[in-house]
Amino acid sequence: MLVAVFILLLAGCTESGGGSAVGGAPATIPGSGAFTPTTIPGPRTAPAAAPTSFTVIATGDVLIHQESSLVNGAATAGQANGTGYDFSGVFAPVAPLIEGADLAICHLETPVAEIGGPFRGYPLFEVQPQIIDALAGAGYDTCSTASNHALDAGFDGLVRTLDTLDATGVGHTGTFRAVEESRTPRMLDVQGVRVGHIAWTYGLNGIPLPDGGQWSVNVFDPTGLDVTGLLVDAARARQAGADVVVASVHCCEEYVHDPTPAQLALVTALLTSPDVDLVLGHHAHVVQPFERINGKWVAYGLGNHVAEQDAGETEDSVIARFTFTEGEDGRFVVTRAEAIPTRIDLSSEAVTVVNTAAHPDTGSYNRVVEVLNRRGAAAEGLTITDR
Repeated sequence: MLVAVFILLLAGCTESGGGSAVGGAPATIPGSGAFTPTTIPGPRTAPAAAPTSFTVIATGDVLIHQESSLVNGAATAGQANGTGYDFSGVFAPVAPLIEGADLAICHLETPVAEIGGPFRGYPLFEVQPQIIDALAGAGYDTCSTASNHALDAGFDGLVRTLDTLDATGVGHTGTFRAVEESRTPRMLDVQGVRVGHIAWTYGLNGIPLPDGGQWSVNVFDPTGLDVTGLLVDAARARQAGADVVVASVHCCEEYVHDPTPAQLALVTALLTSPDVDLVLGHHAHVVQPFERINGKWVAYGLGNHVAEQDAGETEDSVIARFTFTEGEDGRFVVTRAEAIPTRIDLSSEAVTVVNTAAHPDTGSYNRVVEVLNRRGAAAEGLTITDR
């Protein structure tokens, strides 16, 4: 479901996008002393007789490797309809779930190229822009764009990616074209509820931030567990009027199911803050657990939503769905946490994302469910569902 997107520029706001790549100085926000964690604002309005609720769906990494059956299938589909590449069929089996959410959030891992290429894969990605058309068509409302690959195509590629998202009506945060944009909280109007979305990455694979453009990507230093920038960003969104703040975090170790000690500390710091209500994790490329901390939820790692890496557990994924409900005090809390196990089906030329609960694949399904519950999520009320 398409939500209304609006932006609020706070007078006197400081930069939210500063930082350094991994191994550099801790990420800092110039002038960040002007922003401190705040208490959650009072009620928007007196709660109605029927409490206000809305659903948020979030999915894993969208990572397009070249010379893959995923790209070959999209090329075949695109030739048939004259679009060059058509990735829409990839999402077709799960599009009803995405469209059915009040707010659907994706993670776009890589920059996009010009419409005719050239295209590149690992280690420096520059992928088919038609993937964004497919994301829009599947029902996504906004995407996090802060990742270790955000500057693979330079600042020009970053700008092109955000321009392409804008052209399809999909929102974005985590990377920025101008300092003013980095200072402006990304706010979404979801059925009258103000949802702020922030996104940060642990690094840029050693690629330096542009000269004079330290604001272009939200980068934090995981080695020193400096989450100041994330907390400042969340506080800024709260001060701009957000009823709910969702944080997308691109970190920490790849191909491991259990969150690292640094990851646990980072998430705990975020969910201890009154300014963060939900944390969505990316980058591991495999599914990681869900957990409830301080009464709030984290999905440590959602796996690959669309990718083609080594066959096996990198094909497993999960769609997270959280229902927020307004309490009598006017604050929104998650009243239902759900997970829908999925898998990237590479068994035919037409690669698709399939719901493994609705279309039995017991190996993948059982692996995902076991991982999701490793940190007690089931006891805290996580529901595994197929719809």
